[in-house]
Amino acid sequence: MIKTPKYNWYGRGFKLRVAITIACQMAFVLFGYDQGVFGGIVGNPDFLDTFDHPSPALEGIIVSIYNLGCFTGCILSFIFCEKTGRRLAMWIAMVWIIVGAILQTTAYSVPHMMVARFVTGIGTGIETSTVPMYQSELCEAEKRGRLVSSEPLFVGVGIEIAYWFDYGMSFVGGSVAWRLPIACQMVFAFVVIVLVFGLPESPRYLYKHGRSEEALAILCDVYDGTPDDPKIAKENREILEALKVEQEYGEYRWSQLLVKDKVQTGRRVLLAYGMQFMNQMGGINLVVYYITSVLQLNVGLTRNLSLLLGGVINLMFFIGSLYPTFFLDRIGRRKPMMWGSFGLGISMMLISVLLSFQDRGGSVAKATASASVTFFFTYMLIFGMTANCIPWVYVPEILPLHVRAKGTAVGISANWIWNFFVVMITPTLLNNLKWKGYLIFMCLNLSFVPLVYFCYPETTNLTLEEIDWLFYEGDVVKRSRRVAKEGWGAAEGHGAQGLTPAMLETGSSSSGKREDVVEKNERAP
Repeated sequence: MIKTPKYNWYGRGFKLRVAITIACQMAFVLFGYDQGVFGGIVGNPDFLDTFDHPSPALEGIIVSIYNLGCFTGCILSFIFCEKTGRRLAMWIAMVWIIVGAILQTTAYSVPHMMVARFVTGIGTGIETSTVPMYQSELCEAEKRGRLVSSEPLFVGVGIEIAYWFDYGMSFVGGSVAWRLPIACQMVFAFVVIVLVFGLPESPRYLYKHGRSEEALAILCDVYDGTPDDPKIAKENREILEALKVEQEYGEYRWSQLLVKDKVQTGRRVLLAYGMQFMNQMGGINLVVYYITSVLQLNVGLTRNLSLLLGGVINLMFFIGSLYPTFFLDRIGRRKPMMWGSFGLGISMMLISVLLSFQDRGGSVAKATASASVTFFFTYMLIFGMTANCIPWVYVPEILPLHVRAKGTAVGISANWIWNFFVVMITPTLLNNLKWKGYLIFMCLNLSFVPLVYFCYPETTNLTLEEIDWLFYEGDVVKRSRRVAKEGWGAAEGHGAQGLTPAMLETGSSSSGKREDVVEKNERAP
């Protein structure tokens, strides 16, 4: 455990909560900027000359190795985060990003750029593993869902800043046109470093490391109250109870992640992994990273128009993300994922169909290729409304407490490893298969519809104890649909031998105590 400097810049209560939110959102703006900045750079003439016009396969590796770094950062975060604390982990992430940005800005060879991209990715992986957890541990429970689902919205803000900056710099000659946008990552990183100096440590981290008085004082500052305040007293009690349970039953080891127990831990970890797999394998990073190249190579537009349209298309990502930020708790999780996957699949299909006319040449080919641009717009809008935000909310809420940290690591690792895979193969796929490559993503998106329908339960507006209750016995998905439609009153008649959600522990505790409840009920006459 390492103590870090902290200054009381933001006071107490609402101002402090706003500062925490702004710092976390700024970190995700940086995340989005990192994701989007290379989209307008890979086709820059000076960039291509500097790196000797890399082949499509090598280009894919140069761009995608960043995501492999993110995967590594994710793993490092969950190995060392408990020793460093949340605030120090955020600083460490920013240092990695700054070092990586310096290395990228000064790169003159492919190996140099690849190492630089990997280093930057490590920082982003630590950042994305730490920031959502930190925010969720320092915000009011009734606002947690909205705040977590808003984070992908700010990823869209970062992507937009990066694309329009790239577009503006495209009118500037020389290496500054691509080196300056890369260097500007450091601006966002330094802002986050400064903001974090005034933020408190997570009280849950402090409680776990025996600093209870300091943790209670932070709760009082965040909620602007005293230890006797009902909200503060309740949260203080719940944290201490959760820690007591963890100490009593021990922390789950990696080897136990897929165990089949009363609360179906293994199944839920796989559901978390699958949700992030769907987030990446629908083809989103084909658009985010390569939309400029796609519009040039596949559609046949000029580089200037491709850059301009790339920025507008990615604006749809931001606009679409506004919808779940405000309405996710009303519309649920399952239906948006199914309808979204269907819409993404249809968009990919229509892009493929319209681009297939290019083989014929002439005015028809030009007209149909131009028409295909419409469905890049619909794709990004639909993704922002559905598959962008939902996985980030669904993963932590589907996991039981005793594996939440490690299970979240598994889920996030799926995001980065499949992100790496898609980004690596896309240049080769688009150059060799052309319009046929989009059919792969069409099939994947359409296959996600039955996967969600048959395998993923609805979790909207359920407490953690009620989500655990869903997994006790019977058909989890059917029970969740029945509960969502009729409420727990009707579902209790189909429950396990008279057990009700109220009989479970508050929150998602260890499976051991729940098993005791079930065993006692089974022995009852």
